[in-house]
Amino acid sequence: MMQRAVFSRGALLAQNTAAALESSLAPRSAPLLMRLDRSMSSLTIPPPASLLRPLEVPNRYLFGPGPSNVPPRVLAAGGRPIIGHLHPEMYEIMNDIKKGIQYIFQTENNMTISMSGSGHAAMECAVFNTVEPGESVLVAVNGIWGERVAEIAERMGANVHKMVKTPGELFSNTEIEQAIAKHKPVLFFLTHGESSAGLCHPMDGIGDICQKHNCLFLVDTVASMGAAPIFMDSQKIDILYTGSQKALNAPPGTAPISFNERACDKMFNRKTKPVSYLLDMTHLSNYWGCDGQTVRAYHHTGPVSGFFSLRESLAILAEKGLEESWRQHKELAAYLYKGLEDLGLTLFIRDKDLRLPSVTTIAIPKGYNWRELLVYMMKNHNMEMTGGLGPSIGMVMRIGLMGYNCKKSNADMALHALEDALKNCKKSKV
Repeated sequence: MMQRAVFSRGALLAQNTAAALESSLAPRSAPLLMRLDRSMSSLTIPPPASLLRPLEVPNRYLFGPGPSNVPPRVLAAGGRPIIGHLHPEMYEIMNDIKKGIQYIFQTENNMTISMSGSGHAAMECAVFNTVEPGESVLVAVNGIWGERVAEIAERMGANVHKMVKTPGELFSNTEIEQAIAKHKPVLFFLTHGESSAGLCHPMDGIGDICQKHNCLFLVDTVASMGAAPIFMDSQKIDILYTGSQKALNAPPGTAPISFNERACDKMFNRKTKPVSYLLDMTHLSNYWGCDGQTVRAYHHTGPVSGFFSLRESLAILAEKGLEESWRQHKELAAYLYKGLEDLGLTLFIRDKDLRLPSVTTIAIPKGYNWRELLVYMMKNHNMEMTGGLGPSIGMVMRIGLMGYNCKKSNADMALHALEDALKNCKKSKV
């Protein structure tokens, strides 16, 4: 009994002493304890010093081919509290997105979704789901996006045929039909808004040609959607996709895509599985509630905040009206063209009816280093413009005024920055 009492008093004394020491020494010993913890740690790589500083992001004028500046309303939507990607409220938001995509695509297609990824995710989704190894694919290449689709199709084992022209040139309907008749592809690809050259390619009649030859018609509208007219159903486009980060006003990271019944028939009657599980429309159609099933099964965790932003950007476009958006982009582009010509600059696409309203290309001014011009504008005007991309590198400079940036005041700023750069950058005497 005596021994138990002594032990209890000793334990109590030890506890009180420890508590007193902890309360009195805690503030002074915290650094020491941290050093001791680190000295006993099994980690060999320390925390990056850069991550121990606050995040800093400059506020710039993004007047290149994308991404574009995002309206505060869309930024605020992306900052809403996270909810589960399989919550009923999330499904409602996804349903809103689907309806918004159907509106901007001008389609009644049920198989309409947004990819969890950039425009490249939609590009690969289209090819991977509708083409099987060994099948023939025909790609119109007059800029980087045709090159990119051709490589994607080659990587998954398709037999790829290319129609190649220099950046900014058109493919006639006669040329397209002759190539389709020759190669008998299951899929024909054409870019509507070729941002690397600044071309807006005509679409009328091509869908009829593809239907005549039992070939699916795939169209890229990443740079043109919301800025130039496109009509998926009436122009008989089988697969259409775009990206969120240009005229749609949203941050990068989501990519609307739609498949019509002809495309679905090919897609869901394959002999082999698509090469990508993530991009498999069998699963994605269920995730987006397009397959008629009452339960949506888990496939992947979608970008919840990205979908919030996309939904809000589509709402802005719906409120404005698609035709009004087309009109604003066309009128601002015409204003920009005149300002560029007044500066003595040459527009790369000579035919004004074929120019992409969202991304304007100018021939590199004679005697100037285009990289120096771009660096000067970034340094002195906090403004991004870009050079060419892919086959148009060294041929053009690109100015993008789309979506939230489609304003006359922005065109004036861009013209002023260009004028200043032309005055202050060295010009070769050659």
